[in-house]
Amino acid sequence: MVLAISFLEAPLKFRAPGVTLQIGLGIGRLVFRALNAGEAVLAAVVVVSFVVHRPPANVVVAAAVAVVVLLVQVVGVRPRLSRRSDAVLAGADGPRSHAHYVYVGLELVKVIALVVAGVSLLAA
Repeated sequence: MVLAISFLEAPLKFRAPGVTLQIGLGIGRLVFRALNAGEAVLAAVVVVSFVVHRPPANVVVAAAVAVVVLLVQVVGVRPRLSRRSDAVLAGADGPRSHAHYVYVGLELVKVIALVVAGVSLLAA
């Protein structure tokens, strides 16, 4: 989900014919809200499964990194992105938000953590 939405859908939607900045921002807000909700549900499932059957420490650490990154994104970065998109949708102009770069960097960390957790779990 993270790879498909963050690294394919998000940048490509702004290249589609007829998609204005306002439409792209509106779609992005809906899509990322749904993505983060889905990630939160899956993170809860992982936490519960780890309580029921404790995997090796490296799997727990990698999964914990992914969960912490998700929390930072939702609590720390998304509110700043929402304020910026609110301003743009209201007609404000100005420099591009650096929070987007932070969000993308965190997405990369999250993907790496999830791959490490998955591979480590399969190797266990």
